[in-house]
Amino acid sequence: MTPQQKRTPSAIDKIAEDWVDTLVTLEPTVGTYIGRSEANDRFADYSPAGLDSERDALTTARSALRAQRPVDDVDAVTQEDLGRELDLALETLDAGLPLRSLNVIESPSQEIREAFDLMPTDTVDDWSTVSARLSRVPEAIDGYVETLRLGIDQGITPARRQVFEVADQARKVAASDGFFTAFAASASPATGELPSALVADLRERAERAAAAYGRLAGFLTDELAGAATERDAIGRDLYALTSRQFLGATIDLDETYEWGIEELARMVDEQESIARQIVPGVTVLEAIAHLDNDESRKLHGTDALRTWMQATSDKAVAELARSHFDIPDEIKTIECMIAPTQEGGIYYTGPTDDFSRPGRMWWSVPEGVTEFDTWRELTTVYHEGVPGHHLQIGQAVYNRGILNSWRRLLAGTSGHAEGWALYAERLMEQLGYLDDPADRLGMLDGQRMRAARVVLDIGVHLEKQRPDGAGPWTAEYAFDFMSRNVNMNEGFVRFEVNRYLGWPGQAPSYKVGQRIWEQLRDDAAARQGGDFDIKDFHSRALALGGVGLDTLRSALAC
Repeated sequence: MTPQQKRTPSAIDKIAEDWVDTLVTLEPTVGTYIGRSEANDRFADYSPAGLDSERDALTTARSALRAQRPVDDVDAVTQEDLGRELDLALETLDAGLPLRSLNVIESPSQEIREAFDLMPTDTVDDWSTVSARLSRVPEAIDGYVETLRLGIDQGITPARRQVFEVADQARKVAASDGFFTAFAASASPATGELPSALVADLRERAERAAAAYGRLAGFLTDELAGAATERDAIGRDLYALTSRQFLGATIDLDETYEWGIEELARMVDEQESIARQIVPGVTVLEAIAHLDNDESRKLHGTDALRTWMQATSDKAVAELARSHFDIPDEIKTIECMIAPTQEGGIYYTGPTDDFSRPGRMWWSVPEGVTEFDTWRELTTVYHEGVPGHHLQIGQAVYNRGILNSWRRLLAGTSGHAEGWALYAERLMEQLGYLDDPADRLGMLDGQRMRAARVVLDIGVHLEKQRPDGAGPWTAEYAFDFMSRNVNMNEGFVRFEVNRYLGWPGQAPSYKVGQRIWEQLRDDAAARQGGDFDIKDFHSRALALGGVGLDTLRSALAC
C-alpha cells in the first residue's frame, strides 16, 4: 500500500476534528485510548453535571454538522455516520441509560480502573501523570455514585445481578493486594529511578483510589442493591436502541432471533461433521475431549500463551502481506499482551495516530486458568490480529491523508468491527489457514458461541419464547443454554452470561455484523457479476474506516 494522497480538509472534517477534541476534554480516557496525552491526568465528570455538559456538546455538534453540505464522498460518509452517532448519544441520554450504567464489563466502574492500562510509564514525567490521575480516582467514583443515586431517585436502576457482580469486582480492586497497590509498587521507568517524593505520592494516591473502590462496593451492596430491579431483561424499546448503538444499523429483532436459531443449528451440524473427521464416529464432545488430551496442542502458563500468540500473529502478518493483502509497514507490528486483570476476555486496542504505540492484542486470563489449547484459540489470533481487527483498525489509522481523526480513530460500531473480525475468521478458513480439522473445529466453536449469543441476548432481553418452547427466557435458562453451546469452564460461562445480561445488544453485534458484511459482499458480487473482485471489495470497504453498518451499506452501494 502506498501512502494515500492528502485530501484538503473540509468544513465537515473540521467539525469531526473538533468533536474529537471535545471528546478528549469530556472523556479523557478516550484520549488515552487514541494516544492523546493532554488529558491523561484527568477523568470524565461522571456526575449528573457531566451528563448535562455532554448533552450541550452533543447538541452543538449536531447543529453544526447539519448546517453543512458535503463536498465529496468522504464528507458524505462523515456527515451520515457522525450524525448517526450524535443522534444515538442524545437518544441514550433521553432514555436515562447513563443513570443505570453498571455492568460487569463496560461501565464507569471498569473504565476508571482500565484507564491506567494504556498510560505511558516510560519516564518520570509519565509516572507523574499517572500519579495525578490516581489522585482523581476518588472524585471520579464519587461523581459516578451521584449519577447512580439520581437513577435511584428516578426509578432508573440496573439489574440487581449486575450490582452484586460489580461490587465483587470493586472489592477486588480495593483489596490491599488489588490493582492500584500493585500498580503503584510496579513504578519503575526505563529512564532511571523515581524521585522518592513521587514514589510516596503514588503509594498514597493508590491507597486512596483503592479506598474509593471500597466505598463504591459499599454503596452498591448497601444502597443500590435495594433499589435495583430483579428483572434482567431491559425490554424491547431500550433493546432496540442499544442494538442500533452496537450495529449502526436497524434490524428486525424478531427475524434476527429466528435466524439466530437457524444459524446455531447450522453451526452444530458443521461441528458434528468435522468432529467425525478428527475421530471417526465420535460426537463433538468426544472430539473435543480427544483434542483436550493432546499435549501437542496445549500451552502451559501465560508466558507460553503470550509467546505463541506473538509468533502466530507475526507469521500471519508476514505471509498474508506477501500473498493476500497489501499491508503497510506501519501495520506489520502487533504486540501480544497478557492483560493485568483476571476478568476473562480477549480484546484489541488500536495503535496511536502516529503508530508510536502499536496495535495490541490483550488476553485477560481468569484466575486459576493455566492451560490453553491452541486448537481453540488459533482463530482468535486471526480475529484480533490480521486479517481481523489489527488490519481493519490499523488501515484506518494509516489512511490519515484521507480520513479525519474521528473517522480514523473513533468512528464505527461493534457490529462493523466484530462483524469484520468474524468475517475474517471465515476468510482464513477459505485461504487454507484452518485446514487442520481441529483448528476448524475451534473456529466453529467460536462461531457457534456467537450464534448462541444472538439467540440468548435477544431472547432474554425481549423475554421471547425459548427455542425449546418451554416458556419465556429467564436468566437461569440463559446460563443453562450457554453451557450447552460452548465448551468452556464454568467461570467463563458465568462471566459471559452476566456480560450479556448487563450489556444488552452488544454480544449479538458480532454475528449479526458478520451476516451484514457477508450480505454486502454477496450484493456487490451480484451487481458486478464477472467484474467482481473480492480483494477490491475488501480494500474499498476498509478504506472507509470504522462506520455504522447502515453507513457502510449506503457507501458500498454507490
